[in-house]
Amino acid sequence: MSFGISAAAYDRAITIFSPDGRIYQVEYAFESVRRGWTTIGLKTRSAAMVVVEKKKIAPLIDDNMVQKIFKIDDHIGASFAGIASDGRVLIDYARQVSLIHRFYYDEPVPIEYVAKKVSDVKQAYTQHAGVRPFGVAVIFAGVDENGTQLYMTEPSGRYLSYYAVAIGEKANQVTEFLEKNYKYEMDLKDTVKLGILAIASIIEGKPSSELIEAGYADRETKRFKIMSRNEIDSVLKELADEGKIKL
Repeated sequence: MSFGISAAAYDRAITIFSPDGRIYQVEYAFESVRRGWTTIGLKTRSAAMVVVEKKKIAPLIDDNMVQKIFKIDDHIGASFAGIASDGRVLIDYARQVSLIHRFYYDEPVPIEYVAKKVSDVKQAYTQHAGVRPFGVAVIFAGVDENGTQLYMTEPSGRYLSYYAVAIGEKANQVTEFLEKNYKYEMDLKDTVKLGILAIASIIEGKPSSELIEAGYADRETKRFKIMSRNEIDSVLKELADEGKIKL
């Protein structure tokens, strides 16, 4: 008589490894990220930036209240793909980490420190019974004493530094675009144009500021700024004038 465990049984708890060393609940969390809104981050010598494709959720929802890019501290911005409620909680935690560091040390928090602290929370939720992993990947972008910084934190609790990274539904398409067009030596203006062009390239139909959110921190001011709709429309018009998109 066989008492073997079926493959389906290994995804019933976060504390169970499958025979081939996989934790299925963590893999399911990665799938929620892959189904999220397309989000990209990039850093160059001059700036660090996050850009998000913004979709219409439902006809009666006020789109002005749907925010996808957040200011963590004066010098850090963030966005995420995946389960929005999980992202909101981690954004609030990152703000708390930044505030406490500034209170204790009277200086801006290093961006890697924020990414590490958020990743520590994520990792803890991959090893305790009765909880589930965070179904969200968070991108942190900004400028600190070490220059421009870009980190992406995964549901597993791992975080890495990137020159450019894409997460969400159309991440593969955006990654291919960035691999062909990215240059580290770009100035602030070209960095912003590349980020918005990367998102505009995967939008179905006419790209506009209603469908794009963007924010950046430049190396000169070390301040993260969320772009207004007028600023995004201005960049889109410039890209259209250059023949790179159609409006």
